[in-house]
Amino acid sequence: MRNFFLSLVMAGAALVASIGSANAAPLNVVASFSVLGDVVKQVGGDRVKVSSLVPADGDPHEFEPTPRDAGRLNNADLVFLSGFGLEGWLDRLVTASGYKSHAITVSEGIKPIKAAEEDDDQHRHGGTDPHVWNNVSNVKLWVNNIEQALEKKDPAGAETYKANATRYRRQLDQLDSDIRSAIKSVPKAQRKVLTSHDALGYYGHAYGVNFLSPQGLSTSSEASARDVAALISQIKREHISAYFFENANDPRLVTQIAAATGAKPSGELYVESLSSAKGPAADYLSMMRYNTAQMVAAMKGDHH
Repeated sequence: MRNFFLSLVMAGAALVASIGSANAAPLNVVASFSVLGDVVKQVGGDRVKVSSLVPADGDPHEFEPTPRDAGRLNNADLVFLSGFGLEGWLDRLVTASGYKSHAITVSEGIKPIKAAEEDDDQHRHGGTDPHVWNNVSNVKLWVNNIEQALEKKDPAGAETYKANATRYRRQLDQLDSDIRSAIKSVPKAQRKVLTSHDALGYYGHAYGVNFLSPQGLSTSSEASARDVAALISQIKREHISAYFFENANDPRLVTQIAAATGAKPSGELYVESLSSAKGPAADYLSMMRYNTAQMVAAMKGDHH
């Protein structure tokens, strides 16, 4: 009988503990842009409430923070940024907001690749390409860094964060493997794509695709007339038949180049931002699958 009561008391205590942790207010987390916001959500689950400073379909290079954003930062338990110079505006915002803690750089430990070209933009990024998430392996490192930061801030949720991170890493492994298979189905000589700016270097390095673009690493860098002329002759010389817009960019320059070369529009890629919830790239996994499917179809000559 005594054992029965003891187990009843222990069960009751466990129930109270679980209700307590379920009722604990979720951590208020701010991510610098939508792609990172989604990855933080995957690891944090119900224990975090995530908002992104740069919204879906927004351009993280051209973002102009508002006083409201400073308020969001000031109320945050944790702030996550990608790093490598992507969020040049964030330091000013942190100072303006009075955010007391330090922002966590999730790209810590990632081996950066160099910017492809010498342009003004490269100097701003310190010669480093900041678009690390376009290689799935890098996002696995993001997950590790996010998991550690959440566990440190909220030790009671450690088991949850660990389980979520493990599950999500498995999904990322599957995604990486699927991308490799899809690209392998395209003959090597045809693995060339024209995009509106140079944001897919990590994808190109990881998966063996050659990307050409009239703009540098940031959408705010201007392509010179000489650069554009050189790109037009390269496209003609290498018979690149497909080009893509990006959801957050001005399409005029890439349209002009396509008109001069006869390349066909192949749709829109999501490379620095998720789509709206109703769009084809509402989370990171969907974004990478969608972009890959679009590019593979275009490289094979299957235009829309």
